[in-house]
Amino acid sequence: MKASHSMVVSMRLPMARGNHLKRMANRCGWTASDASAPLVEEGLRQLEFPFIDFRESAAGRQAYVQGSSLAVWEVILLVRRYNVDVPRVARHLRWSERKVRAAINYAGSFPEEVQEALAENESVDFKTLKHMAPQAVDFVCRNRRKG
Repeated sequence: MKASHSMVVSMRLPMARGNHLKRMANRCGWTASDASAPLVEEGLRQLEFPFIDFRESAAGRQAYVQGSSLAVWEVILLVRRYNVDVPRVARHLRWSERKVRAAINYAGSFPEEVQEALAENESVDFKTLKHMAPQAVDFVCRNRRKG
Protein backbone atom coordinates (compact mmCIF):
# COMPACT_ATOMS: atom_id res chain seq x y z
CA MET A 1 0.00 0.00 0.00
CA LYS A 2 2.10 2.82 -1.30
CA ALA A 3 1.10 6.44 -1.02
CA SER A 4 2.42 8.99 -3.46
CA HIS A 5 1.39 11.94 -1.29
CA SER A 6 0.63 12.07 2.39
CA MET A 7 -0.96 14.28 4.98
CA VAL A 8 -0.72 14.43 8.74
CA VAL A 9 -3.87 13.38 10.58
CA SER A 10 -4.11 13.51 14.34
CA MET A 11 -6.35 11.05 16.18
CA ARG A 12 -7.34 10.31 19.72
CA LEU A 13 -7.46 6.71 20.94
CA PRO A 14 -8.55 5.27 24.25
CA MET A 15 -5.48 4.83 26.49
CA ALA A 16 -5.51 1.01 26.27
CA ARG A 17 -5.67 1.10 22.45
CA GLY A 18 -2.96 3.76 22.23
CA ASN A 19 -0.66 1.71 24.47
CA HIS A 20 -1.38 -1.41 22.43
CA LEU A 21 -0.51 0.46 19.23
CA LYS A 22 2.75 1.74 20.74
CA ARG A 23 3.74 -1.77 21.93
CA MET A 24 3.02 -3.23 18.50
CA ALA A 25 4.95 -0.45 16.80
CA ASN A 26 7.93 -0.84 19.14
CA ARG A 27 8.13 -4.59 18.44
CA CYS A 28 8.45 -3.78 14.74
CA GLY A 29 10.84 -0.85 15.23
CA TRP A 30 8.23 1.67 14.04
CA THR A 31 6.66 4.78 15.42
CA ALA A 32 2.98 4.70 16.38
CA SER A 33 2.31 6.80 13.28
CA ASP A 34 4.17 4.33 11.03
CA ALA A 35 2.14 1.48 12.49
CA SER A 36 -1.23 3.20 12.36
CA ALA A 37 -1.11 4.40 8.74
CA PRO A 38 -1.38 0.93 7.13
CA LEU A 39 -4.01 -0.12 9.68
CA VAL A 40 -6.17 2.88 8.79
CA GLU A 41 -5.59 2.25 5.07
CA GLU A 42 -6.69 -1.38 5.41
CA GLY A 43 -9.73 -0.37 7.45
CA LEU A 44 -10.80 2.11 4.79
CA ARG A 45 -10.33 -0.49 2.06
CA GLN A 46 -12.41 -3.01 4.01
CA LEU A 47 -15.21 -0.46 4.31
CA GLU A 48 -15.06 0.24 0.57
CA PHE A 49 -14.76 -3.40 -0.55
CA PRO A 50 -17.12 -5.87 1.13
CA PHE A 51 -15.73 -9.41 1.42
CA ILE A 52 -12.11 -8.19 1.55
CA ASP A 53 -9.84 -8.76 4.57
CA PHE A 54 -6.12 -8.31 5.12
CA ARG A 55 -3.81 -11.00 6.47
CA GLU A 56 -0.17 -11.80 6.88
CA SER A 57 1.23 -14.27 4.39
CA ALA A 58 4.63 -15.58 3.39
CA ALA A 59 4.72 -12.73 0.86
CA GLY A 60 3.75 -10.08 3.42
CA ARG A 61 0.42 -8.49 4.16
CA GLN A 62 -2.15 -9.13 1.43
CA ALA A 63 -5.81 -8.66 0.57
CA TYR A 64 -7.83 -11.88 0.95
CA VAL A 65 -11.41 -12.80 0.24
CA GLN A 66 -13.30 -13.16 3.53
CA GLY A 67 -14.11 -16.68 4.63
CA SER A 68 -11.54 -18.21 2.31
CA SER A 69 -7.86 -19.01 2.13
CA LEU A 70 -7.50 -17.21 -1.21
CA ALA A 71 -5.72 -13.92 -1.70
CA VAL A 72 -7.33 -11.54 -4.18
CA TRP A 73 -4.55 -12.16 -6.72
CA GLU A 74 -5.29 -15.91 -6.60
CA VAL A 75 -8.94 -15.27 -7.42
CA ILE A 76 -7.88 -13.00 -10.28
CA LEU A 77 -5.64 -15.77 -11.62
CA LEU A 78 -8.67 -18.05 -11.67
CA VAL A 79 -10.88 -15.35 -13.20
CA ARG A 80 -8.37 -14.97 -16.03
CA ARG A 81 -8.21 -18.73 -16.58
CA TYR A 82 -12.00 -18.80 -16.89
CA ASN A 83 -11.91 -15.86 -19.34
CA VAL A 84 -13.68 -13.58 -16.86
CA ASP A 85 -16.73 -15.86 -16.72
CA VAL A 86 -17.80 -14.85 -13.21
CA PRO A 87 -20.63 -17.40 -12.86
CA ARG A 88 -18.22 -20.24 -13.75
CA VAL A 89 -15.61 -18.99 -11.29
CA ALA A 90 -18.28 -18.72 -8.59
CA ARG A 91 -19.43 -22.29 -9.26
CA HIS A 92 -15.82 -23.53 -9.25
CA LEU A 93 -15.16 -21.90 -5.87
CA ARG A 94 -18.67 -22.61 -4.53
CA TRP A 95 -19.03 -18.93 -3.76
CA SER A 96 -21.61 -16.30 -4.57
CA GLU A 97 -20.88 -14.20 -7.63
CA ARG A 98 -20.75 -11.20 -5.28
CA LYS A 99 -17.61 -12.59 -3.63
CA VAL A 100 -15.90 -13.13 -6.98
CA ARG A 101 -16.89 -9.62 -8.08
CA ALA A 102 -15.53 -8.22 -4.81
CA ALA A 103 -12.10 -9.60 -5.70
CA ILE A 104 -12.42 -8.25 -9.26
CA ASN A 105 -13.47 -4.81 -7.98
CA TYR A 106 -10.61 -4.70 -5.48
CA ALA A 107 -8.12 -5.70 -8.18
CA GLY A 108 -9.54 -3.02 -10.46
CA SER A 109 -8.96 -0.35 -7.85
CA PHE A 110 -5.47 -1.57 -6.90
CA PRO A 111 -4.12 -3.06 -10.12
CA GLU A 112 -0.45 -2.47 -9.32
CA GLU A 113 -0.73 -4.33 -6.01
CA VAL A 114 -2.46 -7.32 -7.64
CA GLN A 115 -0.20 -7.31 -10.71
CA GLU A 116 2.88 -7.31 -8.48
CA ALA A 117 1.58 -10.38 -6.61
CA LEU A 118 0.76 -12.14 -9.91
CA ALA A 119 4.24 -11.38 -11.26
CA GLU A 120 5.84 -12.65 -8.05
CA ASN A 121 3.82 -15.85 -8.34
CA GLU A 122 4.95 -16.36 -11.94
CA SER A 123 8.59 -15.86 -10.97
CA VAL A 124 8.62 -18.65 -8.39
CA ASP A 125 10.53 -21.65 -9.68
CA PHE A 126 11.34 -24.98 -8.06
CA LYS A 127 14.59 -23.70 -6.53
CA THR A 128 12.84 -20.70 -4.96
CA LEU A 129 10.00 -22.87 -3.72
CA LYS A 130 12.43 -25.35 -2.18
CA HIS A 131 14.20 -22.51 -0.38
CA MET A 132 10.87 -21.13 0.90
CA ALA A 133 9.49 -24.46 2.13
CA PRO A 134 12.03 -27.28 1.90
CA GLN A 135 9.97 -29.75 3.91
CA ALA A 136 6.91 -29.20 1.69
CA VAL A 137 8.93 -29.72 -1.49
CA ASP A 138 10.59 -32.84 -0.07
CA PHE A 139 7.14 -34.21 0.81
CA VAL A 140 5.88 -33.60 -2.74
CA CYS A 141 9.01 -35.14 -4.25
CA ARG A 142 8.80 -38.26 -2.06
CA ASN A 143 5.14 -38.75 -2.89
CA ARG A 144 5.68 -38.29 -6.63
CA ARG A 145 8.37 -40.99 -6.64
CA LYS A 146 5.92 -43.37 -4.96
CA GLY A 147 3.18 -42.71 -7.49
